Amino acid sequence: MVSNDDVTGSIDRPTPSLAAILEPDDWRRAHAALGVALDPQGNGALVNWDNPLSGSRGAFTPVGAAYPSEDRICRAFLTEIGGKAAARQMQGVGCRDKSGEWSVNDLKPWKKV
Repeated sequence: MVSNDDVTGSIDRPTPSLAAILEPDDWRRAHAALGVALDPQGNGALVNWDNPLSGSRGAFTPVGAAYPSEDRICRAFLTEIGGKAAARQMQGVGCRDKSGEWSVNDLKPWKKV
C-alpha cells in the first residue's frame, strides 16, 4: 500500500545563498565585488573583497562571456570565501536585471582539480 505521506528522494535540496553564508556587511562588500567582476563590459579579471572588521574575505572570477537569459544578463563565476571559517570554493551564475541589480543563481560547491 502507498500512502500520500510516503517520503521519496525526488525533492531537491535548497540552493545555498551567498547572502545566507555571509554576515550582512560581508555580503554588502561581496555583492559590490560581484557586480564589478561580472560586468559584461569588464575585462573578466578576478575581483577581491574583504571586510577588515569581520576578517572575512573572498574573490570572484568570471568564467566565460556574459549571455542573455530571460531579460537578464548572466555570467558564470567561481568564488572563494574565507576568513575566520574554513575557506569555501563555489561556482554559480550571476544575473543582472533591468534595474542593474545582480542576483546569484545555481550556487554550488566547486572543487579544484
